[in-house]
Amino acid sequence: MPTTKVSVIIPVYNPGKYIKPCIDSLLRQTLSSDEFEVLFVDDGSTDETPAELDALAEEHPHFRVIHIPNSGWPGKPRNIGVSEAAGEYVQFLDQDDYLASDALRRMYDMGHRNGSDIVIGKVASNFRGVPHGVFRLDREKCTLQDAPLYDSLTPHKMFRTQFLHENKIAYPEGKRRLEDQLYMMEAYFPAKVVSILGSYTCYYYSRRDDGNNAGSAKIVPSGYYGNLREVLDVVVANTEPGEFRDLLLRRFYRVEMLGRLSEPSVLKYEPDYLDEMIDAIQPLSKDFMGDGVHDGLGALTRVRSTLLRRDDRQGLLKIARFAASIKGAARLENVAWQPDGKMSITTTVRLVQGENGEPLKLLRRDGRLFLHPEFTEDLLADGELVDVTDEMDGFKAEMSMRNRETAVEWSCPAEFDATVEDLEDGACEVVLRGTGKVNPQGGKGRGPVSRGFWDIWVPVRGLGVVRKARLGADRAAHVDADCLPALLGSPARPVIPYFTDPHGNITFDVERRAKKMATYLEGRPVLRMPGNKPELRLDIFTRAAAGPKKAELVLSSEDGRTHTLSAQTRHVAGRAHLPLPERAKDVTPGLWNLSVKLDGAKSEALPLCQVTVAGNGRLQLGSDLAVVAPEVVAAELRKQRRTVVRRGLRAVGGPVVRRLPAPARKKLRSLAAKLVG
Repeated sequence: MPTTKVSVIIPVYNPGKYIKPCIDSLLRQTLSSDEFEVLFVDDGSTDETPAELDALAEEHPHFRVIHIPNSGWPGKPRNIGVSEAAGEYVQFLDQDDYLASDALRRMYDMGHRNGSDIVIGKVASNFRGVPHGVFRLDREKCTLQDAPLYDSLTPHKMFRTQFLHENKIAYPEGKRRLEDQLYMMEAYFPAKVVSILGSYTCYYYSRRDDGNNAGSAKIVPSGYYGNLREVLDVVVANTEPGEFRDLLLRRFYRVEMLGRLSEPSVLKYEPDYLDEMIDAIQPLSKDFMGDGVHDGLGALTRVRSTLLRRDDRQGLLKIARFAASIKGAARLENVAWQPDGKMSITTTVRLVQGENGEPLKLLRRDGRLFLHPEFTEDLLADGELVDVTDEMDGFKAEMSMRNRETAVEWSCPAEFDATVEDLEDGACEVVLRGTGKVNPQGGKGRGPVSRGFWDIWVPVRGLGVVRKARLGADRAAHVDADCLPALLGSPARPVIPYFTDPHGNITFDVERRAKKMATYLEGRPVLRMPGNKPELRLDIFTRAAAGPKKAELVLSSEDGRTHTLSAQTRHVAGRAHLPLPERAKDVTPGLWNLSVKLDGAKSEALPLCQVTVAGNGRLQLGSDLAVVAPEVVAAELRKQRRTVVRRGLRAVGGPVVRRLPAPARKKLRSLAAKLVG
């Protein structure tokens, strides 16, 4: 009898239609149904859900339903689920979220091989923030001491069941706030092994169209910050005074406290609510957020902290209005497909502010750098400057590709250099220049990216703010011509980089989500290979590992007659070549227009050139077509010769070589390698 590997625990209360994706994802799990169980803990639902779940459990024996009186919050249902779980691990899942089909298997395997106490699977969200830095790579073993786990405080993870029991980790029950953060901090400290699965998106937060996702209700400051105090008490109880404690406390100060006093939310508060918020935050600031916490903040966040300490409530609104005007600006300088199938993207990035996108200025004085005083003159005392000299290493830019529909986001390898460039009157700005590699074929361990629209984003950070910029609206003139459509992978998949209308941002349509290859080849050159065999070179990027792509050739005459021929592309020196059939049977001799359908038989055909059909059906390309560059032809001929030589050597010499002793075989293979180049 197989042991239960995972128990999935789902608190349920009146979900209506929003639970369907959750259920569907559990029915699609690759983990065998006798290796995991699903525990729906119904918290006194008053809709049709209890009966529907009971019927589902009747149909699927590994589904169970536990009915309890309404407790009003997810804590008690989760605790009951853990107490009833038979699995080696438990996975928390919310009723309006869903799992990827291979999530349970992959997360369990990672946890089981490492003896992990907690396994964190990569998440995606179309409405809430995601700590992408946590999922930048797979981590087999880490702890709170050596990984930024404090950035991931939602409970939708996999926990070793015995670990929860042994450490008496349980949810506070009843209506309250920040219970997830309390639970996670109580779990992170005793965890000896935490694993992070960053190469596969496991968990999807999904926005409800009625706006009633958990945690969406307006907070009551006194209760919220009373609950936050409990979380901070856990941090203090498990750490010694010093940098590590300050690091953890700073996270809560920056996000839960100063974050609630920042744009855009603080600018929407009624005056009484703002006062209520500040009155609730200040005691925590005084009790927990000392100078070590304050001094480690970025410049603009440090200004907020200063204003909070001085109880300057109008100042907090002023700095929020200024910070709301700060944007990320990125100029697309260059794009180029690389032989490995990645697109190299070079960009210049900066932080700007105001309606006209003026530089976010610094002031250079006596060898030091300061936030420009024009930004703080109404906030700080005369002559009081904010020194940012030691924050220059904090200016960073990254690149990522994000699926517009699923919200899955992947980091792209990128390197940026930051320079301080002078403006005028002692002012200067930080400019970042660098290159990233966008890989539609995916990365190690995760395979090709899914079909769909993939937008390119450039997050830029500095001075305590992070701004994400779309890339492409501001671009060099030559970039459009360099954005070639591509055929990648085997079987070949079309990948079409294009610029959105009307904003002009670069997006990749992977596997023809909506864009057509023919549309983005219009006006691009069509060349011919020299020689007797008719072959065209299209302006489509391919790589050596790409498989052929089927195409339909169309011969059409001026009087409306058409004939179709089958063909397929092949890779030659970074471009897709289209060998034509040597003969077109049953086609009347004469001059014909040749076009190709690259997007399926029902798609529009791309005009290519004119061909002559001889009396024997042989196709001849016109001499008016430009010929492929001689170096490309020479490289292809060398490749063909090497292929012929290799085949000959294997056929003739293979049986002989296999009879030789190992040292002789090695020498002959080395000689053969030199012969074929």
